[in-house]
Amino acid sequence: MGHGILRAMSAPLLIVPGYSNSGPRHWQSHWERLLPGALRVRMPDWDAPELEAWVASLDAAIAACGEPPVLVTHSLGGTTAAHWAARHRRPVRGALLVAPPDLEHPDVPAPILGFAPTPRQRLPFPSILVASRDDPYATFERSEALARDWGSRLEDAGPAGHINSDSGLGDWPRGQALLDSLLQPSGSWK
Repeated sequence: MGHGILRAMSAPLLIVPGYSNSGPRHWQSHWERLLPGALRVRMPDWDAPELEAWVASLDAAIAACGEPPVLVTHSLGGTTAAHWAARHRRPVRGALLVAPPDLEHPDVPAPILGFAPTPRQRLPFPSILVASRDDPYATFERSEALARDWGSRLEDAGPAGHINSDSGLGDWPRGQALLDSLLQPSGSWK
């Protein structure tokens, strides 16, 4: 594993998958296996997500951390983190927000429409939003707008689809480097 993710061990690392969870080939699953302190947030129903239940599960996971955690989200997990931040004030060290969906996109799966509208206020913690140029669930332009609204640094992943198992990223060294940059001392990650 690259050096980047090892720095994450200095803070609790919460992995927040999206709709249908992240399977064994997903980079989030690789990170969970390779980093002993990483904890996957368990949602009540991965295939029939419900906004209030997902926000409550994320809040419970954050509350259980001994110190402010780092959130590593994928897809609907990032939207859940934004909803959580709009409602709660527990401290979070930062968030890597990978491929949050555009809930107004015509191809977005119907089961996640209950998470609309996506909160657009600035997140109260440092964040990096990673977007793909050919994500089937969000145009790059919509991801740029979301990054601006959230106050996130935008990272262009190029043509990487939904940045999931189908993208063939393995343990995703570039993502590890982004996580490492997020964990640099305050202010130096931008």
